[in-house]
Amino acid sequence: MTQETMLNSVDASQLRSAFGQFTTGVTVVTTQGTDGNPYGAMVTAFAAVSLDPPLAQITLTRSSRAAKHLDGSSFAINILSSDQKEVAKHFAGEPMDSEPEWVLNGNVPVLLGNAATLECRAWNNYDGGDHIIVVGEVSSLTVGDADPLLFHEGAFHHIGERLEDGQDDSWFAGAKSFQPFVPQQH
Repeated sequence: MTQETMLNSVDASQLRSAFGQFTTGVTVVTTQGTDGNPYGAMVTAFAAVSLDPPLAQITLTRSSRAAKHLDGSSFAINILSSDQKEVAKHFAGEPMDSEPEWVLNGNVPVLLGNAATLECRAWNNYDGGDHIIVVGEVSSLTVGDADPLLFHEGAFHHIGERLEDGQDDSWFAGAKSFQPFVPQQH
């Protein structure tokens, strides 16, 4: 099967719908551009990559004006709080009446009111088709006490009821074994 055939076999609207079933936190990347001005953009995806070294990844469209400023630059990953829906919309292309509140922390602009903020040094950029994958080494972080803003099926949401008690972060270490599927008897 050729790559062209593979691409044509997947309907873009169905793919977007399938991707939309994955609930994500809402993140905005901010950086100081080569022109000295602060820039920010909503990112398509954010992921924890590694604890040692501390690495985080963002993904954004190549057409984003911020993408060209992230090549080798320090940046902040602003994990938006549930109170920052208007900020999210601002960076998604619906400008607010006034600029979002931010401060310059060293040479990196950081939004105020975040659920968490990861300040990163450039680590590496990767080709992601019509997107660019940017990995940064986390140099400092701030964790607030606000709930994060969530995105699911094309709409903003907030955290609901917790399904189980307790807090266990061992999932990040990964499974110690790869579990095979057991054939089902019909």
